[in-house]
Amino acid sequence: MRRLGLAIVLLAVAVVVAPIGARQAHPVTYKVTFPAAEHHWVQVEVTWTGLPSAPLQARMSRSSPGRYAVHEFAKNVFFLEAFNGKGQPLAYTRPNVDEWDVAGHDGTVKIVYRLFGDYADGTYVGIDTTHAHMNMPATFLWATGHENDAMRITFAPPAGSNWKVGTQLFPTSDPWTFTAPNLQYFMDSPTELSDFVMSTFSVPNTDGTPADFRVVVHGDGSQADVDELAKLVSRLVREQMAVFGEFPKYEPGYYTFLLDYAPWGDGDGMEHRNSTSISNPGLTIKTPQSRQQRAMGTISHEFFHNWNVERIRPVGLEPFDFTRENITCCLWLAEGFTQYYGPLLLVRAGLAQNPPVNAGNAIITGAGRTVRSAVQMSEYAAFADAATSVDATDRNRTFISYYSYGAAIALALDLSLREMSNGKQSLDDYMRLLWQRFGKPGGPAPGLVGKPYSLKDIRDALADLTSNKAFANDFFDKYIEGRELPDYATLLRGIGYVLRPARADAAWIGNAQVTEVPDGLRVGVIAANRDETRVPVAFDTPLYKAGVDEDDVITKIDDQAPTLAAWRAIAQRKPGDTVTLVVRRRDGKLMTTTAKLVADPGVQVVALENAGGTPTDAQRTLREGWLASKVK
Repeated sequence: MRRLGLAIVLLAVAVVVAPIGARQAHPVTYKVTFPAAEHHWVQVEVTWTGLPSAPLQARMSRSSPGRYAVHEFAKNVFFLEAFNGKGQPLAYTRPNVDEWDVAGHDGTVKIVYRLFGDYADGTYVGIDTTHAHMNMPATFLWATGHENDAMRITFAPPAGSNWKVGTQLFPTSDPWTFTAPNLQYFMDSPTELSDFVMSTFSVPNTDGTPADFRVVVHGDGSQADVDELAKLVSRLVREQMAVFGEFPKYEPGYYTFLLDYAPWGDGDGMEHRNSTSISNPGLTIKTPQSRQQRAMGTISHEFFHNWNVERIRPVGLEPFDFTRENITCCLWLAEGFTQYYGPLLLVRAGLAQNPPVNAGNAIITGAGRTVRSAVQMSEYAAFADAATSVDATDRNRTFISYYSYGAAIALALDLSLREMSNGKQSLDDYMRLLWQRFGKPGGPAPGLVGKPYSLKDIRDALADLTSNKAFANDFFDKYIEGRELPDYATLLRGIGYVLRPARADAAWIGNAQVTEVPDGLRVGVIAANRDETRVPVAFDTPLYKAGVDEDDVITKIDDQAPTLAAWRAIAQRKPGDTVTLVVRRRDGKLMTTTAKLVADPGVQVVALENAGGTPTDAQRTLREGWLASKVK
């Protein structure tokens, strides 16, 4: 592994020729320049040729692949101008906040605009004198009706910047020019321009052809540091390939890890078809500990996505609609199963020691499970995935992240399959079957998936895998479309773990937020500077049943002054005890109520040998089959 100079990079990749989609004679062309990177804006010129006489409808995306809520990228566009093929100015109208309609052209429209960006993460744009970190939907205009046009983009870096280009876009003989076969592929191709350090490696695919990988780091790591990180990544990708049986065919000829560790970025990880864009501000890869413990977790999650969600893709996300939020049934599988496999595969690869035995805790103790099923949690993503609003919500008591919910389901299904087959089947087999049915068949063009799955499809796949339709229907009815809780205690005992109360003798009134105010304890309101966050009291807790909720003020606890110390002391009582509270409502009226305490519902998972027991041979065998490396 070594640092590749620009000439060597070109030698390695220039032989890959980009496929050209429809309208090959009239590709959409982009030119990207950085006249004032220090002021955090980029200039983009985009040109369409061979147009019919109708007005061109140019748009800025409102959503981005890998995100499930609306993000109004048009807000960062300024100084937009339109021209015809002779360079003459054209007027435009704004029928929608994300749309510029250009009429009266001569078959050619060139739009020139500037775009502000100072938020380097997986969704937005970060421009400064050290790099250009670009998520494509947040950066580039496109046009309605031209989604299948080929695209060609040329970058012009700042003078003296020493920038290079890291991207999954298809290279050309010009090191600054790249292509994409269609809009879907173009928008799914994050791009990093910087003086990055790159390390490369190859892993044999199942068919004997090499799968090539590039680790691109913008941060404080040396070439030796990046090479060491790439060695860890190499171990991980082999372990992940073992789950599915093969690597996908990476259309540009390689898969790229775009790792942005600049201190001023924002933490994020975003999956893409042939790459991932990961930002972790301030992460250094100069030490073995930081490389392994801080970098590899996100890398593991995002790389698993190049099968699960990028190619094994649910309906609702395919094709991706850039004009609105994209709702789907199955983020519990697309994101949640990925969340489960991330740490599990690090353990199998010998890069971590803690398997996801606690994955079930999220729904064992999560209030939202009684309100929404896993499918409904997935459908709520449009309001939860970095979505913004100013009104109060009760998300804390009605929503569990589909990441956590899905990981809990993955653990239950994995252990159920292992138990019922005596270790002969597992979640690995299910994921491999989904790959064969829905991912591997491919699509009509790079960036497109030909067979997105429905909820019925994946239910049927489980029935086919197990040859047990009743089991598959029962599992989906109860735990995926229903709101029942798997028997984690029994499932975990099968691999030699014990699920037990975290605080067996502690009393519990509910995990309510309380803040000291001059005359008591204010419930469920967290003040930060001038802003307040309201956190309603969770359903079915003793405090909720006593009629107390957010913005109430507790003025007495059992006739005593309501201090934080007195509130925390409630946990020292016994389940079944009662607590009398005097509460002032918003209107100033006082209410006296009684809360009956229950046992603390918190749980913990410990290995049987750490709980005073000894695993049986059968338990050890199942545990080893779960955690052992599958790389041959």
